Amino acid sequence: MKKALITGITGQDGSYLAELLLSKGYEVHGVIRRSSTFNTGRIDHLYRDPHNGEDVRLFLHYGDITDASHLVTLILNLQPDEVYHLAAQTHVRVSFDMPEYTGDVTGLGTVRIMEAIRKSGVPARFYQASSSEMFGSAPSPQNEKTPFEPQSPYAAAKVYSYWVARMYREAYGIFASNGILFNHESPRRGGTFVTRKITRALARIVQKSQQHLYLGNLDAKRDWGYTPDFVEVMWSMLQQDSPDDYVVGTGEAHSVREFLDEAFGYTDLDWEKYVRIDERYYRPLDVEDLLADASKAEKDLGWKPCVCFKDLVRIMVDADLELLGLPSKGEGRTIVEERFGGWHRWDDQIKSMEPGQ
Repeated sequence: MKKALITGITGQDGSYLAELLLSKGYEVHGVIRRSSTFNTGRIDHLYRDPHNGEDVRLFLHYGDITDASHLVTLILNLQPDEVYHLAAQTHVRVSFDMPEYTGDVTGLGTVRIMEAIRKSGVPARFYQASSSEMFGSAPSPQNEKTPFEPQSPYAAAKVYSYWVARMYREAYGIFASNGILFNHESPRRGGTFVTRKITRALARIVQKSQQHLYLGNLDAKRDWGYTPDFVEVMWSMLQQDSPDDYVVGTGEAHSVREFLDEAFGYTDLDWEKYVRIDERYYRPLDVEDLLADASKAEKDLGWKPCVCFKDLVRIMVDADLELLGLPSKGEGRTIVEERFGGWHRWDDQIKSMEPGQ
């Protein structure tokens, strides 16, 4: 039985990746930070009770990506076959307010876990969660040869992590692959990210418990995909004969305005009646256009996304409506049930959502 360690397991990506790996027969270990409140809502549905004779293959360990010595001990004790490093301060706008913290967690955190692998001598394969934000102001479409032009502390920290992973691969022979993932969304996305902010607000507008939605730049374009698609390619990268770096995206760019059109139009509402612009949501530097050229991932990994932009929006809108007990058109459930072979279940997705996420 293969053993995987996931940092950031309680986040959007970590929860879907844990589901995928468990469906493949892995023993999955996750690192979570000790807190006065529980933050495991996205993975609670994966728990199994050994007292009921259930097969327990998910284990959580308290730890922190800023604690280097604990990471060495953890990897030595677990001896994982694969390490997926997803933990980070991931919010671009917040990184302008907390640049030092972002650099410590998102940048130096990668050094700490790679050093833990090196010092422990455990021959684990390593996945580094890189980001399309690294491309910043570089012209689109962006691929593996596009120069990085980061426009935020978050993006700069991710560039640092990308090169750290490559350096450890070349200097120490560690199997380290960078997944340069473009925006990937889902009903488990945190509520401060624009896509979930829109679909949560839309559900509340339908419920008549909210009147307006406040947003910033509506013209920024992003290549938006569906997270369960993207965790499959994370896993695929670590099954290759040799490590490499891959851009992952859908090859379609859509603006925030188009997301609003699609989401509100799906519920027969006019978003212009409800959306207000608030300058507080503008970034000091913004990235206008991110569009993936994922031809290398398609060629080498055989990967193509199962969910397009319109389907992604329908999944998210239906999920947020159902979360509030409102009727949905049901297209989201149909898409999930038809395209993910059973490992990713609609009902589990709804159970793992919280209004405050």
